[in-house]
Amino acid sequence: MTKTARLYKIEQLIRLRGSVSFAQLREALEVSPATLKRDLEYLRDQLGAPIEYDRDSNGYRFAAAAAGTGSTARPAPRHELPGLWFSERELYSLLMAHQLLAGLDADGTLSRHLQPLLDRIHELLGPGGDSDAKALMKRVRIVSALRRPVPPECFERMREALLRRRRLQMRYLTRARGSVSEREVSPQRLVHYRNTWYLDAWCHRREQLLRFALDAVQEARVLDVRAKDVALRQVQAEMDTGYGIFAGGTPREALLRFSPQVAPWISREEWHPGQQGRLLADGSWELRLPYVDETELVMDLLRQGAQVQVLAPASLRSAVRQRLAAALAAYDAPPGPA
Repeated sequence: MTKTARLYKIEQLIRLRGSVSFAQLREALEVSPATLKRDLEYLRDQLGAPIEYDRDSNGYRFAAAAAGTGSTARPAPRHELPGLWFSERELYSLLMAHQLLAGLDADGTLSRHLQPLLDRIHELLGPGGDSDAKALMKRVRIVSALRRPVPPECFERMREALLRRRRLQMRYLTRARGSVSEREVSPQRLVHYRNTWYLDAWCHRREQLLRFALDAVQEARVLDVRAKDVALRQVQAEMDTGYGIFAGGTPREALLRFSPQVAPWISREEWHPGQQGRLLADGSWELRLPYVDETELVMDLLRQGAQVQVLAPASLRSAVRQRLAAALAAYDAPPGPA
């Protein structure tokens, strides 16, 4: 049993039984007397657990909130050990997540909000935890390729509107049409995908849920108007069924076949949570996955080159052929000036 599990177990036993003897704790944890003493000291001194020894019951209990005896003693407020359900490996994973989030915003907005959590994680790592955490963060490098940064002030306004449940007024660039429009939206959630941020929001002009790329927001201000609340289940149902970041529309199914050369790697990749794959007799990998917009799926298929073939539907197969033909035509043309 790990130290984290032991601390949680001690706290749980005292809460359930009211008072637990030293022998009962040792039996439940299967540890030496010295280890149990260190665990009890750590709970009291480092995590602030109000554990005390009660001579009358010959056991450990949570201290009363105020002085008093018998019926005049008031029970202590419920004590929680936040984070103790994480294993040591999971705590270190949180540190790596902190490093990733800290690199997403230029002015450290996310880092400031996460600092209390980071400090708590350092405490939970125990003696040497702070130095170990700093050493880990120096020796873990997370590469964010093709990152599309979001201006800090834009992200801060999105966060404010989302948490305060207020509407946003935005000037938004629709890249596909090259046009800028004014939008009034009710934020529902933030989405981080492929090194940039998106906002799922109810668009009051279109009267539907839409997904907006934050790096395409040219101006934004928080309105003093209550946001329209959409049930999270509805947001997930409408926005999470597509392939990649594209949401909304009628779901379709793509049938793909990957060559035996790349099948060992593709078979371990998750292209979509709802995908279905199988190994064929010739060693190739067949993959079925849902999508609603072919744009991003076509781009990912082009990265595979000759190692993938679209079997269905015909519209997706045609879209890939057209993009390949356009790319070939660009290379057949004379190169431009250097």
